[in-house]
Parts: sequence; structure tokens; C-alpha cells
Amino acid sequence: MELKKEEAEVLRTLADTYMEIASLPVQRKKMELWKAFNRHDNTRPMVLIDQLPWNELDRGGELACVAQDPFFREIEFTLRSTIYKWNHFPVDMVVEPFLTIPFAAQNSGYGLKVMETTAVTDKDNAVVSHAFRNQLAGEEDLDKIRDMVITHDKARSREWREAAEYVFGGILPVRQAGGVFIRLGIWDELAELMGVEAIYYDLIDRPDFIHRILEKMTHSALEGIRQVNEMGLVDTSANMCHCSVIYNDSQLPDFGAGKGTDTKNAWNFGLAQLFTSVSPAVTEEFEVPYISRLAEEYGMIYYGCCDRLDDRLSLISRIPHVKKISCSPWSHREAFAERLPGDIVMSAKPSPAFLAGESMDADVVSGDLERTCRAAQKNGVSLELILKDISTVRYEPERLEKWAALAMNTVEKFG
Repeated sequence: MELKKEEAEVLRTLADTYMEIASLPVQRKKMELWKAFNRHDNTRPMVLIDQLPWNELDRGGELACVAQDPFFREIEFTLRSTIYKWNHFPVDMVVEPFLTIPFAAQNSGYGLKVMETTAVTDKDNAVVSHAFRNQLAGEEDLDKIRDMVITHDKARSREWREAAEYVFGGILPVRQAGGVFIRLGIWDELAELMGVEAIYYDLIDRPDFIHRILEKMTHSALEGIRQVNEMGLVDTSANMCHCSVIYNDSQLPDFGAGKGTDTKNAWNFGLAQLFTSVSPAVTEEFEVPYISRLAEEYGMIYYGCCDRLDDRLSLISRIPHVKKISCSPWSHREAFAERLPGDIVMSAKPSPAFLAGESMDADVVSGDLERTCRAAQKNGVSLELILKDISTVRYEPERLEKWAALAMNTVEKFG
């Protein structure tokens, strides 16, 4: 690990700025507001912005990293991106008074590597189109699915921590946690290993074959969960899960105050985005039994992403420990709010398409946000608005600031 003197000075300057932000009284105020929200106190709707087209947002070098070492470059981007969000569209984000670095851990996965071709429209944008090659075409391919194997290079972990503490000592406290995250969204993984079209055909023509795949992948993930627990690689103090802030009275009552490195004290998230185009009966047979076995291993679960779920909430709410469910732009929000159990948060995803056109219409954005807030208020459900999956803002980063102002003005009306 090499860090030039001038690079270290830049990192320390960024750390100073970061800690100035993290030390503001508003951070604790927002943390307490999130705790109240997550216990379903009668708070206003909460607002977050995440998963951004960073290649379009740099203004005046705010996001231009100088560190060349990959480890420190990732830390630098974390600092720069956090400061950027706080300065331009903080909404209800919380900046914690420490830096978290991972352990040097690896997950072998399911034993297969994604094989694909991609199509690119903007070479600087990480969002591309994928065509996946089916690697599980027949019975003989089932043996390709292997149990996860978790490894931890303790010497490398120690090196990372000592290096970070040396650079940021006296400025920014460093904590080390995680390093391996077990994804519970088996269907999103499977879509990359088979391709969506092949899955749809096999759900109809070879349902037993799909069940055998799911059984093997579920067993593999459970084995991974067992190992991360044994090795103490679970980050129970992370304050976000799937772009949602997760402070709560029982598991994360304060900054960095997790209850021990076990998945029973942690959040995780599940999703089956391709099931937007299948019936609730398919979700009941091919998703709920498998995700439920995985969810049992965690303390709290966030479910959903871009999938439509308003027509199957009675099924999703059966999943153990579900606390938040995504209401994507493809869900009917009024039906969603009406059917959602009162002890589960409605995690609504305003459409990023409103920021991606030739122009951005403030009236359309406000009207869309108000419609969601009215639906939640009418049915007495807790609502968070998370603008995410933002592929483009047409290289006009001020659109995000405009959206943030509109959103905060809207939710204040429903407090």
C-alpha cells in the first residue's frame, strides 16, 4: 500500500471536513427522528437520495479522487461522495462520526461466474445493458452450484486498519466491520446465471428443475451465513440497508451501537425483481419458501426493489422479520398503502424517470410525491421516499437539488 505525502494531506483535509459535518447537532437529531420513524411514531415521511450517476455530477473537482492506491482511493471516494451529498441534497441522510472500513474477506459465491455481453450508451456510466448466458441449462449443470466458502485474510485486515488509523489518526475515528455481504436476493443472482428469458420458460416447462436450483442455492447461502457468523464478519452497526436508514430501538439505538456480530442482530434485504412479470402464485411457490429460510437468520428484513408488490403483499408480509417493503414505480401506490400491514414501513421509490427527460417538470414531481404521501396518510402507514436507481440526470446535477427541495417541501405538509 503506497500513499504519497500530498495524497495523504488531501485525505486528511477531506476527513476534517467530513468530521465537521458528522459533528453537527443535526446528525443526532436526524438519527433520533429515524428511530421514531422506524418505531412507527407519527412522524413526517422521510426522504433519501441514493444510487447516483456519479459520472455526471462532478462540479469543480468535488468528486475528483487523487489517491492511486485502490484501498485509499475507495475511502477517498466515500468521503468525497458523502460530503457532496451533504452539501447539495442532504434530505434526511445521517453522517456518522467515524469511518468504517471492511475486513479483508472473500466469498466464493455459488461456484459460477457471470457470463455476459453488454451494450453501452455512455462509456462513463456504470449503467449498461446485459445479455446473460445460461449456465444452468440442464440437470448436469446442477453440480456447478457449490456451497459458499468464506475466507478472511487477517493479516491484510490488520494492515488496512493500521494504515487507515495512521492516515486519519486524531481526525477521524476508524472502525472495521463486515467485508462480506450475503445477498438474499437469489432470483437476482439467478437472473445473471441463466438469463431472464430462460428462467421464465423453465418456470413453466420445468418447475421441478427450478426448485432443485433454488434448494441448492438456498443451502449455499445458509452455509455462507453460518460462516460469517462464526468468523465475526457481520456488520451490525451499519446504519443503512438497501438505501434505507435503519436506526431502531432494539438493534441500532445509537451511532455504531450494534448488538454483536451475529446476523440475528443485523438487517438484510431480499428481492425478486423479475417476478414483476409473474403471478402472485409463482411468488408464493418459488420465492416465499426460500427467502423465508434465509430471512430467519436475520433480525430485520427489507424486501423489494424495482419489483411490483402491491398485488402480493399478503405473501411478502409472511416473510420472517420483514420491517420495510418497497413500493416501486410499478406498484399501484394506493392499493399498496391500503394492503400494507400497519407494522411495516412503506418504502416508496419515486420514479427517477422524472429527472431523466429533456427537462424536469417541478409540478409533475410534486404531484407525484403528494399522491404517494396522500395514499400513506389515508391508510395510516409510515412512509419513506427513496429516490434511487438514477441512471442519468442529463449531466444537470442541479436536478437532484431541485428534486430534494420539492420532496422536503412536500413531506413537511404531511408531518
